[in-house]
Amino acid sequence: MSTDFFLFIIVGFCAQIVDGALGMAFGVLSTSSLLALGVPVANASAMTHVTEMFTTAASGISHVWHRNVDWKLVARLAPAGMIGGASGAFLLANVDGKVIEPFVSAYLIAIGLVILWKAFHPTPKRDVRDWMVPPVGLCGGVLDAIGGGGWGPIVTSSLVGRGHDPKRVIGSTNFTEFAVTLIISITFMLALGWSELGSAVGLIIGGVIAAPFGAILVKRLPVKPLMIAVSIVIIATSLLRFF
Repeated sequence: MSTDFFLFIIVGFCAQIVDGALGMAFGVLSTSSLLALGVPVANASAMTHVTEMFTTAASGISHVWHRNVDWKLVARLAPAGMIGGASGAFLLANVDGKVIEPFVSAYLIAIGLVILWKAFHPTPKRDVRDWMVPPVGLCGGVLDAIGGGGWGPIVTSSLVGRGHDPKRVIGSTNFTEFAVTLIISITFMLALGWSELGSAVGLIIGGVIAAPFGAILVKRLPVKPLMIAVSIVIIATSLLRFF
């Protein structure tokens, strides 16, 4: 096996550990790492999306096993996210997603700062019937497809920022992300075709191996450090988009 294959396994493992523990950042971390390894932009994006079909499935199952999933939240989040994801993937075939990246990054930085503030000024948890859940899922699906990632940062950060239990949000968004990623990937395949599946095997192996560990970390980490970590990841990855 080539050195690149093992590097892809490491990238997939590390990215999924972070994503599983914080409910975000697999797409951002894996894509940026692949680009650093010399993988062409189009290939890096394609590999990441296909890999996420497997890693989100494994991560979602792990969160279910560890009882981190709020099924009422999933029921409100998944349909909107899938509609948004399919719409975003279809639009990306005709519109340059780079145009909206600065606006998305600015929004995420603001959300990251809100979560950081809330980590030190906790607020009462809200009921999952919060009216913002479906709109957040719709926007998260659209921007995830258009921006090559963003479901976790947008959905997790928004719901945690509105007062939902961080651990339940992370578990639920990870579980829901499988359905959203599946719809996005199918839409891309139908619109653009697919020829790089073999290149994603290393990422898939590393991500699937890491998935159970992320779920364990969510269950055992205290809320305050978890929120601080989430905010730091959001702010740092969003700032990088400006450079």
